[in-house]
Amino acid sequence: MTPEQRQALIQKYKAGYAEVVAALDGFPADQLTARPFPGKWSAAEIVHHLADSEMNSALRIRKLLAEKHPVIQGYDQDEWTRVLHAHDRPLEPSLLAFRGARESTAQLLDRMTEDDWRRHGWHSEAGAFHAELWLEWYSAHAHNHAGQIRRLREALGA
Repeated sequence: MTPEQRQALIQKYKAGYAEVVAALDGFPADQLTARPFPGKWSAAEIVHHLADSEMNSALRIRKLLAEKHPVIQGYDQDEWTRVLHAHDRPLEPSLLAFRGARESTAQLLDRMTEDDWRRHGWHSEAGAFHAELWLEWYSAHAHNHAGQIRRLREALGA
C-alpha cells in the first residue's frame, strides 16, 4: 500500500463516526430497536457493536505498535451483542466510546512511521495480521454499518 493510499484510508477512518451519526440523525427513537430484517441487528445493536468493535480495534492497533508479534484475539460479535444487552441499553455511552476510540486512535495513525505500518502480529481467527490490514478493515467498518442503519431506516419508512 502506498503512503497516499494509506492516507486516504486514514481520512475515511476519521470520517466514520460522523457517517454513523449522520445515519442516525432523525432515526425515530422508538424504532431504534426494531428489526425489520430477520436475523439482522437493529440500529441500537449496531451502535453498541460499533462501540465494542472500536474499543477492540483501538487495543489491536496498540498491541501491533507496542508489542513484538502480538496475538490479536478475535471475538464473537453476535454473542457480545446478545450477552451485553445491546438491544435495550441507551445509545449515548456507546456513541461516546465509539467516538473516543476513533479520535484517540486517529492521533496514533497520524504519527505512525513506515516501520510502524510494517508491524505484524497474529489474529486468532484471521491468521497473519498487520497494521495496514487493520486500517483496511476499520476504515470501512463504520461506513458499512452507517449503510445498514440507513437501510433499516428506509425499511421502517422513517
